[in-house]
Amino acid sequence: MTRLADLELLLRTADLGSLTAAARALDWSPAAASAAVKRLEAQWGVAVFVRTTRSLRLSAEGERLLPHLRQALQCIGEAQAEVAAQRSTLRGGLQVAMPSDLGRNVLLPWLEAFQQRHPELALRVHLSDRNTDLMRAPIDAAIRYGTPADASLVALPLAPDSARVLVASPAYVAAHGAPETLAQLCQHEALRFMLNGEVPRCWRFCIDGQWHEAPVSGRHSANDGEVVKRWALAGLGIAYKSRLDVAAELDSGRLLHLRPDWGGEPSPLYMVVPGRRQLTPAARALRECLLQQLAPLQPAATPRRHAPGRS
Repeated sequence: MTRLADLELLLRTADLGSLTAAARALDWSPAAASAAVKRLEAQWGVAVFVRTTRSLRLSAEGERLLPHLRQALQCIGEAQAEVAAQRSTLRGGLQVAMPSDLGRNVLLPWLEAFQQRHPELALRVHLSDRNTDLMRAPIDAAIRYGTPADASLVALPLAPDSARVLVASPAYVAAHGAPETLAQLCQHEALRFMLNGEVPRCWRFCIDGQWHEAPVSGRHSANDGEVVKRWALAGLGIAYKSRLDVAAELDSGRLLHLRPDWGGEPSPLYMVVPGRRQLTPAARALRECLLQQLAPLQPAATPRRHAPGRS
């Protein structure tokens, strides 16, 4: 197998008329340079150079070979440049799964801007609050709350310090008040999010450094996070949502953060891929985009609180 480095050395030697000068220019030792020329001559069965004690010049065979070698190296260089350009220009497709509420109302505008910057990339979005089986479904990356239970998956942090917050509309608070204690929370209409068909019977909070469970009940439950938020905006009860989902509504005053002194359960956001090989340039670029957009929504640096038995 002919080495490209050997060809480069040969051409540099022909240009400089000196094997020693060529070796010096390419940071080779004289012995390694001499061995490379001998290796090529042995492979081709011709003497490329005519050597004397004082000079070195191309042989007749070398003169005929030289233009072809230059053309070959130029073609290889152009091919390498094209590959590098393709790597910098994202092409192909990227299928991304994400939660319904966060996807529609937070991530979707960012994804549209991302695709405008990469017009040759086909982005396919799958919205669902069920965790897609990445080993079976045709999904390249999933945006998920919580650390995956499957250790074979690769989870890359997007918003590792995100947590849940207790929210309600101003109209609801005006009509029913805000809970002052966990016992009072039990008396309010809880707007509950179902995961895997299960309706939560309690919400957990960190109060004065200790985790407590508060039983909750209500007539409203849904397996779609956006539906739960819409109910809260409509004043139908109190919701316990990731702050990322309701950041815009809290900033605008459409929702109120109840009991900010109660620390919410962690809800870290990750980009999850089936394995390191699936972390393609497109997936990496998307993650960098999301990290930049999510950074302003992150809470101020505080000691992280972990719920018992939760990640």
